[in-house]
Amino acid sequence: MADLGVRLAGLELRNPFVLASGIWGESGVSLAGAWNAGAGAVVTKSIGSVPRPGYPNPTIETYDRWGMLNAMGLPNPGIADYPQEIAEARRAGATVIGSIFGGDADEFAALAGRMESTGVAALELNLSCPHAEGYGTEVGGTPEAVREIVGAVRRASRLPVIAKITPNCAEPSELAVAAEHAGAAAVSAINTVRGLAIDVRARRPVLSHGLGGLSGPAIKPVGLACVWQIAERVTIPILGIGGVSTAEDALEYLMAGATAVQLGTAVAFDGIGVFGRLATGLSALLDEVGLASARAAVGLARTTARAPASRP
Repeated sequence: MADLGVRLAGLELRNPFVLASGIWGESGVSLAGAWNAGAGAVVTKSIGSVPRPGYPNPTIETYDRWGMLNAMGLPNPGIADYPQEIAEARRAGATVIGSIFGGDADEFAALAGRMESTGVAALELNLSCPHAEGYGTEVGGTPEAVREIVGAVRRASRLPVIAKITPNCAEPSELAVAAEHAGAAAVSAINTVRGLAIDVRARRPVLSHGLGGLSGPAIKPVGLACVWQIAERVTIPILGIGGVSTAEDALEYLMAGATAVQLGTAVAFDGIGVFGRLATGLSALLDEVGLASARAAVGLARTTARAPASRP
C-alpha cells in the first residue's frame, strides 16, 4: 500500500488529511474524535482574545451536496477558556494546530504567545474569513497586511506559522508570497468564497448577516487554481482547501502542488468517518496510478504540464 505520510511545516503527519478550522473543532472531544477517526492533524476553531457569540441564526444554507454558505461570525469561547479543550485533544494523541484571529498584528502576536502555551504543534492565522467585520479578509486581504501580521507572530512565537489566505482578492498568490517572505512555514489555501443567497418570498438575504462564505465541491476549481498559482511562486508547503470529498479530489490538490489537504464541508456532510474512508481511498488510488507515496504526487501535474510534447 502507498505511504500516506507527509511532512508539513516541520510536522510529520501520518496522512495528508487535516481537519479544517471551523468545522468539528469546537471542543476537545470533537477534535479528539476527528483524530481517532483517522485525521492526520486537527485545526482548532479560530480563537480570539475574548469570547464572541457570533451572528444570530440563520447562519447556514446548504445546497444539496455541492456546497454550503455560512456566516457564523467567528463564535468562540476566547483564549482564556479554550486551553482545556486543546489539552483534551492532546491527551488523545492528536497533532493539534491552533487557529487564531485578531484585528491587527499586535492582537495576533499576543494571541500567538498564549496559544503556544497550550502545547499546540503549530499556529494557523485566520487572515481570510470573508464575513467577520474587523477580522479575516478585512485585516489580511493585502500583501502588506499579511507580511506585517505574519512577521509579528513569528517574533512572538517559536511555533511554525501557517497563513490561511483568502481567494476574495485580486491575486491570492501575492498573499502567499508575502507570507513566505515574512517567515511563514506554510500557507493554507483557500478560505471560503464570498457569497449571498436571497429568499425571494421574504425579500431578504437567507443568512442573518447577509453575505457569507461558500464552501464545498462548488469551490474546488477555485481552490485548485489558487494552489496551482501559489505553487508557482513559493517554496513553502501548501495545505489545499476547498471541496475535497473524494480521494480523487485530494490527489488533484496534491498534483497541483499541495502537500496536504483540509476537510471541512465533507465532515459536515459525512461525519468524521470521512477521514478513514479518504485515507484508505487515497492509498488505493496512489497504487492504481503507480505512485508509491503521497509525497511522490506533490506537484506532479505541474511537472507533466511543463514536459515537452512528444512528437507523433
